[in-house]
Amino acid sequence: MAAIDALFEALLRAGGSDLHLGIGAPPLVRARGELASLRTQEVTRQELESLLYEIVTPEQRRQIDEELDLDFAYALGEQARFRANYFWKTSGLAAVFRTIPTKILTLQQLDCPDAIRKLSERRSGLVLITGPTGSGKSTTLAAMIDHINKTRACHVLTIEDPVEFVHQPQKAQITHREIGAHASSFAAAIRSAGREDPDVILIGELRNNETMKMALQLASFGVLVFATLHTNSAPSTIDRIINAFPADEQPQVRGMLAESLAGVVAQQLLKTADGKGRAAAHEILVGTPALSSMIREGKTYQIPSIMQGAQALGMQTMDQALERLVAKGTVSPEAALEKAIDKESFARLVKNREGLGLE
Repeated sequence: MAAIDALFEALLRAGGSDLHLGIGAPPLVRARGELASLRTQEVTRQELESLLYEIVTPEQRRQIDEELDLDFAYALGEQARFRANYFWKTSGLAAVFRTIPTKILTLQQLDCPDAIRKLSERRSGLVLITGPTGSGKSTTLAAMIDHINKTRACHVLTIEDPVEFVHQPQKAQITHREIGAHASSFAAAIRSAGREDPDVILIGELRNNETMKMALQLASFGVLVFATLHTNSAPSTIDRIINAFPADEQPQVRGMLAESLAGVVAQQLLKTADGKGRAAAHEILVGTPALSSMIREGKTYQIPSIMQGAQALGMQTMDQALERLVAKGTVSPEAALEKAIDKESFARLVKNREGLGLE
């Protein structure tokens, strides 16, 4: 048992999502969105290096010393896995570990809207899960892959850095590939993916226009492609992809995106009203002929009106999702207002609800 395992066990007991380790500060855990100390004693340089270097390979030690950062996954027996990031800062070596639960929650357990299940049942197209760091994108994606695994005989290929949730084959054949261990880069892994007979591909992150273009091509070839981006809304996600390319390539990219985009799920995490957990709010955009036309014509500013008017297709804006969470009593009006896109309109909307008021 590695010495750091005791800190991981304390993190799990606290119900935390992240463990922060740095020289001159106590170990910190993030639980329910807030940072708290695990102890009063500060971590020394000697203790930190002992904790961190004990669980890496010689090659990983070389990488952190020479390239100055390192990403990998670490398993605490059968209890949990952790996504590790080692890096250097002014005080010296430091690390942050993100909890990856061993048990994969279902879409029902996550209380995901039915439209998200329907997106996972598509046979082709590009599905983008977006949101800021720590918004639960990986958890939602894992639940979507889990649904496919339980319901469809197909080949699911995941390309991640590092591999987070490990799926055991049920109806589907699952292939996990990790950047660094199994492929030199996302681009190299995506390039070879088409020769690996996949029905579904999960790409951990679209990091540049090269990987974006290859993902669009795979989606147009009849593969269902899931990927993540760090954007806060469906319209900004589409703009982000298009603007990643030079101006002379953008018309072609608009055409590819209009053709292959199956849907965008932009999510945020909020504290629950009882303070005991967190709930996800989902903005959902589903591919339609009208959306394709807007993308081709560069009228992404009209997308919110599509989402507001196509609730029968499962679409909803972030503010509509937040309003529903407030109506159910899942989150407080104040917490929802903090995440709302149009704060003035949202404040008026919630204030008008009987029994709920915002000053």
